[in-house]
Formats: sequence, C-alpha cells, structure tokens
Amino acid sequence: MKISRTWMKLSPDLLPFADAASETLPLDRLLRLSLFQVSVGMVAVLLIGTLNRVMIVELGVPTWMVAVMVSLPLVFAPFRALIGFRSDQYKSVLGWKRVPYVWLGSVWIFGGLAMMPFALIILSGDTFAPPIVGQVAAGIAFLCVGAGMHTVQTVGLALATDLSPVEQQPRVVAMLSVMLLLGMLLSALIFGALLADFSQLRLIQVIQGAAVVSIVLNLVAVWKQEVRNPEATRPDRERPAFQAAWDELRRTDQWVRRLTATGLGSFAFAMQDVLLEPYGGQILGLSVSQTTLLTAGFAAGGIVGFIRAARRISDGGDAHRVAANGALCGAFAFTTVIAAAPLGSGFVFALGTGLIGFGGGLFAHATLTACMRAAPPAQIGLALGSWGAVQATFAGSAIAVGGLLRDAISGFAMRGALGEALAGPVTGYGLVYLVEIALLFATIIAIGPLVRPVGNSLQPEDVQLGLTAGPRGAS
Repeated sequence: MKISRTWMKLSPDLLPFADAASETLPLDRLLRLSLFQVSVGMVAVLLIGTLNRVMIVELGVPTWMVAVMVSLPLVFAPFRALIGFRSDQYKSVLGWKRVPYVWLGSVWIFGGLAMMPFALIILSGDTFAPPIVGQVAAGIAFLCVGAGMHTVQTVGLALATDLSPVEQQPRVVAMLSVMLLLGMLLSALIFGALLADFSQLRLIQVIQGAAVVSIVLNLVAVWKQEVRNPEATRPDRERPAFQAAWDELRRTDQWVRRLTATGLGSFAFAMQDVLLEPYGGQILGLSVSQTTLLTAGFAAGGIVGFIRAARRISDGGDAHRVAANGALCGAFAFTTVIAAAPLGSGFVFALGTGLIGFGGGLFAHATLTACMRAAPPAQIGLALGSWGAVQATFAGSAIAVGGLLRDAISGFAMRGALGEALAGPVTGYGLVYLVEIALLFATIIAIGPLVRPVGNSLQPEDVQLGLTAGPRGAS
C-alpha cells in the first residue's frame, strides 16, 4: 500500500508518456489501445528478422526466394489509403467504423500465420509435392499477413486519432511509435530464445503461437474503445467515392507536397536499413555483437527522436519545421557515418548510427502528426492511410534500391572501373550514403513552403475554431 501511494504521488513528468493521457483517453485505456502496435511489431520481427534467417539457414530456401517472400507484404502498402477511407465511411449496423476493420486485419494475420509454418516446410522441399505448391502456399501466407498488418496499423492509428484531443495527438503518436519498437525488441528476444533449439515442430509452435498472441492483443486493444454510433454509420447514409474523397483531400492544405516530402524523406532514411551492420563489419572490422549493439543504438535514437518531436510539437512547435530538422539531422548523421571509414573509428560510426535513428524518429513523428492535424474530421482514416501508404511504399522500395546500388557500385569499384582511388568495397556504401544526403536536402526543399513563419503558432482554441483540423471526439 505504501508503494502504491508513493507511485500515485509521482509527478506525471517522471512517468513515461503520462502526459499523453487526457480526460477522454486515460492512460490505462491508451496503454491498452497501444497493444495493436505491439502486435504489429511482433509480426514484423517474425517476418523480416526471424523467418528471414530460418528460411535461409535452417530450411535451405534460396536467398532470392526469401527476399521475394519477405517483400510480398509491401504489395498492400499502397492500399493503406483505401483502407483508411473505407474505415472513415464504413456502414455498420452495429455503429462501429474502426473496430470491424481492426478485427478483419487481425483475422488476416491469424490466418496467414496459421498456415505459414506448413507452407515454409513444403517450400524447403520436405514434401513429395511439386515446388510450385510450396511457393504458392508461402506466397499466400505472406500476402495474408501483409494485408492484415497494414489494415490493423492504419485503422488503429485512425482510432487513436478519433479518441485523443488534438493537443494530445503528438504525445499519443510518440507513445504508439515507441510501443511498436518495444514490441519489436521484446519479440526478437523471445523468438530467439524459443528457436534456439530449432526443429520443424518448434517452428510450427512458435509461428502459430504468434498468431494466437496477435489476435488476442488486438482484441484487448480495441475492447470498448469505440463508442457505438448507429447514426453515423447507418446503411442509407451516402458515401462518397474514393476518387472524389481523395480529390477533396488533395486540394486541402498542400497535401501533395506534404506526401511528397514524406516519400522523399522515408526513402532517404531507409536506403541504409540493410547496409549499416555490413558496413560496420566489412569496412570497420566490428564483431557481430558490436554491430548488434549498434542496431540497438539506432532504435534508442529513434525513441529519443519520437519523444523530442512530441514535446516540441506539443509546446507549439510547427510539425513541418520539426520534420525538416529531422531531415537535416539525418544528413549530418550520414556524413558522420561516411567519415567513420577514413577515421577507422567505431565510436564515430556508433554516433552516426544513433543520429540516424534520432533524425528518422523526428521526421516520421512530425510528418505523421502533420497529416493528423491537417486532416478534415471526416477523412482521418484516408489521411493517415495516405501517409502510411507513401511511407511504407517508399521505405520498402528504398531498402531494395540501397542494396542493389551498393552491390552494383562496389562491383564496378572492385574491378577498377572507377579508378584506383575508389577500388574498394567502401565505395558502394559511400555512394549510397551520399545519395541519401542529397535526398534529405531535397526533402527539406519540399517541406519549406509548408513551414509556418516563426511566431505564427496556433493556440488550441484557434484549432477548435476551425483554423486547422479540429479535435477528434470518440466516434
């Protein structure tokens, strides 16, 4: 009892994300809602990290096929805008807009993960069936999981926006982003421990266990979160066409420029996703454990960036200015990473890695918050879906482009085609980082016209009077 009384007396400033709560969305309810991000993070780690390694090493699946399978979920990234739009306009006899879509996405994830281990075992060749059977089955499983992940995350963010007052939205976004990273971190540790003694039976148990955990987390997350409103979702209510709704949003407050900046910045930050650890090992001679710690530093920098962006925007800062600062920080970070090679310094490399995470956190949080605040109340799902579609599509494409560009340039350099001075593996990495720096400056140029002049900050009462998008009450 004494401990609980002491806990209750702690200032909210000392409790992480306590300031994200509000009267309409208390902290315990917000924490429960954030479980959908934990679920998405868990599934992302399973696909991109754990199964990536298991398929190549333990199951002997060709690397090119693994790359294709892991990239299949990106097929649904461009449809996030449509998913968000449908959740805005959903006609439900139960009076819910968001919950049915979260549940649909959860069922897709559950179904895909339920069949995935058997499909992967067949894909590895442990069957009498033709190879095409395993390839098709695994492809369907990855597509189902990808569709579910994009649906759950898009509509979950829209639901959080519906429930939180406009002045609290930056903090809510930061908390949800951190919960995604925590879900990824904890899941990676758990999956690694469970699959330490690998067997096909253990693989089936782990993947299907993740399916059950995912659907339970999403069910708990949305339980009693959305108020039933039959009037807003009655069957006879007119629903605009997607193209008409998108045209209306596009004409509102420079949306094309905002999404262009989001795409450029996401592409720039993501090109290095598969290169940082190889760069540390191949160029700087770091051990596997050291490069793994660098990845943790990258994630820590991202968390600090999320928190810093939330506080800056909540204190009246312009979200677009924060996004531009994130891009500028990223350009400096990549310059630091390039400098680590001639200096031969692991410390400089670690510093640059952390700054990349910090700048990326600032940029992602600020662009998402800017889209939330600029969205008309009836188009929250469409706006957030558009941001998610652009961010996921450009980031996923950048990973592939970064790897291909590094391999191509390094190949030319090693053959001496670029001259004796550049005849080394570092040339491929350096060029990718230089391209990222150029793209980040292009991002700053795209953001420029969106930034408010200094001193022209809007107060919450101005927002409520309609100068920008108003606060979102519960549906």
